Amino acid sequence: MAGSAHGHTPAAWTGVIISFIGFCIAGVFMVAANVPGFWAGVGVIVLGGIVGGAMKAAGLGMPKESETVAAARAAATESARARV
Repeated sequence: MAGSAHGHTPAAWTGVIISFIGFCIAGVFMVAANVPGFWAGVGVIVLGGIVGGAMKAAGLGMPKESETVAAARAAATESARARV
């Protein structure tokens, strides 16, 4: 899985960082027994998903795989299986 570059994009990193900050906010306010602060943290988590999705739509996510690349990947997989 490490060779696939799964999630190594500005959109993914930004969405995860914003969501992580939201989890931290929600966690602090949960311990402090502050319900509005907790829900504000949950709102930041949702915002992270929205920002990540918007950045992906703007072209900062993983590019779609072309037909040529998909065919080459399938052929390479078949030849690797045939050698084993």
